[in-house]
Amino acid sequence: MTLDDTIEKHFNRLGHTHKQALKKLNLVTIGDLLFHYPSRYESISDTKPIADLKKGDTAVLYGKIHSLKTKKAFRKKTPIAEGFIEDSTGKIKVIWFHQPYIAKMIENGSHVKLAGKVTGSETSLYLANPEIAVVSEIPLDTGDSLFKNNGDKQNKQMFYPVYPESRGITSRWFYHAIVKMFTNGILDSIEDFVPPAILKKYNLPTLKTALVWIHTPKKTADCMSARKRFAFEEVFFIQLAKQKERHEYEKKSSFKINVDRKKLENFTDRFPFKMTNAQQRAVDEILNDFKTPLPMSRLLEGDVGSGKTAVAASTVYSVTTTNPMGQDFGNLQTAYMVPTEILAKQHFESFISYFSHMPINIGLITSSGCKKFPSKVDPGGATDISRSQLLKWVENGEIPILIGTHALIQKSVKFENLAYVIIDEQHRFGTAQRQKLARKDNISPHLLSMTATPIPRTLALTIYGDLDLTLLDEMPPGRKPVITETVLQAGREKIYEKIRNELKSGRQMYVICPRIDEPDPKKELALNVKSVKEEAKRLKKDVFQEYEIEILHSKIKPKEKDEIMERFLKKEINILVATSVVEVGVNVPNATVIIIEGAERFGLAQLHQLRGRVLRSTHQSYCFVFADTKGSKTIERLKALQGAKNGFELAEFDLSNRGSGELYGRKQSGLSDIAMEAMKNIKMVEAARSEAQKLVAEDPDFKKHPQLQQEIKKREHSLHLE
Repeated sequence: MTLDDTIEKHFNRLGHTHKQALKKLNLVTIGDLLFHYPSRYESISDTKPIADLKKGDTAVLYGKIHSLKTKKAFRKKTPIAEGFIEDSTGKIKVIWFHQPYIAKMIENGSHVKLAGKVTGSETSLYLANPEIAVVSEIPLDTGDSLFKNNGDKQNKQMFYPVYPESRGITSRWFYHAIVKMFTNGILDSIEDFVPPAILKKYNLPTLKTALVWIHTPKKTADCMSARKRFAFEEVFFIQLAKQKERHEYEKKSSFKINVDRKKLENFTDRFPFKMTNAQQRAVDEILNDFKTPLPMSRLLEGDVGSGKTAVAASTVYSVTTTNPMGQDFGNLQTAYMVPTEILAKQHFESFISYFSHMPINIGLITSSGCKKFPSKVDPGGATDISRSQLLKWVENGEIPILIGTHALIQKSVKFENLAYVIIDEQHRFGTAQRQKLARKDNISPHLLSMTATPIPRTLALTIYGDLDLTLLDEMPPGRKPVITETVLQAGREKIYEKIRNELKSGRQMYVICPRIDEPDPKKELALNVKSVKEEAKRLKKDVFQEYEIEILHSKIKPKEKDEIMERFLKKEINILVATSVVEVGVNVPNATVIIIEGAERFGLAQLHQLRGRVLRSTHQSYCFVFADTKGSKTIERLKALQGAKNGFELAEFDLSNRGSGELYGRKQSGLSDIAMEAMKNIKMVEAARSEAQKLVAEDPDFKKHPQLQQEIKKREHSLHLE
């Protein structure tokens, strides 16, 4: 048996359902199966007989399931599955809300394990939304193990590993498959790729030991130690790849930027606001990077409205007023890339206001056209120019500042002296796209990435491991905090009246819904939440008849999206009903109200991003969080949104309460659940980063550690940190 063998080769009794389930979980080889870790563990000794259950208990039960059926809840008509679980001491009702399919998945009379919370009244208890797994046998009594060897009391396995499952395959199957692999000597062919010195330094188990402990722990300390090792390992390999990338980037020299503090001060004094201490600190860190011969790689992370654009403009000033090497004329160039066309136009206008007093040409390039400031006809304004003319001026260095979308990274765009690259909302661009812009020639430009997504330091250090981190944790003076209110079903009418007063005074509003279309009533799994199309119709018909309402969502073509946002910006639309597609970017100062429907379905970081859409002026703004829930945890989470001072506070709250996957998302990051757990441990992430930095500095080509090089390549396909 080897890691590259297919699962089917050694488990030849697999049925069609098993094969489909394994395929869905992307488990093809023995190696895939071995590194498919349990997501949690249940102690078999914690199981309870049904007769002992009390309201509020979180229970693990074994018994026979019967009387399964689907129906609609009496009041809200929510689709549910219900049935009864019975053991030798009694029976209790089981209800799954929004999961009617469970009644069709499980056969009546099956032996099952349920884990969930006991609720209801003392006289009518039921188990709400429990996890369910079909088992082939039931423990003889409480505390007896499903996994013991017959008659072997000393070798009793007291922990039940619960694996990520798919319909047709259970945790029990995974456990026995792993034990079979261990018995067949799979561990003998495994080589540990983490250097022994690092394992010893951080008291981490070897790979073989960790695999035994994570799948078949005898005590809690075993599985914790194994999970710690695998979490460290994953972050360590991400950091190795990132540090290697940075090492390659820094092999090239960069442009040395002249920093005249007095002239820069005169430039920023013209701003219509005073820069905050956080902005000044960010500018200082960037300018210090400019003085070194190495190309800067820095991430500027700040809340919506914290003034990232002003920091960018201040640093661009120093680049633009520096002559190319060996010349006493001309300017070094800056490329400023943003994710959407409308945002590119807004930045273009902002930069015109910052630089209009200087003899500086500013260009705009998007898929729909090009502009240049100043215009020969109108020195105070911009003019449309042909793409070929703009590219000619960029290539010969006549346009020192070029702002654009993805159009910036086309092969036809060539710079004479590209010294500075700024990428706004950098997680919207792939690594390869960023590198196209940042590595145009043999001299690496300085790179500043910016994001308004508030993420905890641990996650930032991992995802952006090749970047230095600068935080803008202070809002400009005069900005009033958004008044945030959590609204349950009963309070809506009162809120609509408040909003009407805002609209009467000429303000505008966003309404955010979780989905585009109404759910298909024939689909049992469809989420019963507000949709953009139906909510826009309802608001127009029943609530805000006198106002212009438009919709915006991801299925609308990009050009049409931009046209809708343009009309909203010009106040031709009063209410914009949208999905979270408006989360990033557009600056509409007159929009001071946002309603977020189905708020319980969004992570806190995303709710905060959405709320930031109305934090664009000195007018008082309002965020009404409409939630259809009675859950105490959800209400507590939404109240955290009301009380938090900034996005970083919320991100940390979300991290400790729901996990990093909610903040950044596994799909975006490629991180496993175990690595996501590591995000709660700043010391572990910093240690992994430090070890990776040291190793790459001493052995950049991994000549002393060839196994590391192989492992990094193997993992590259699953890591898409962007």
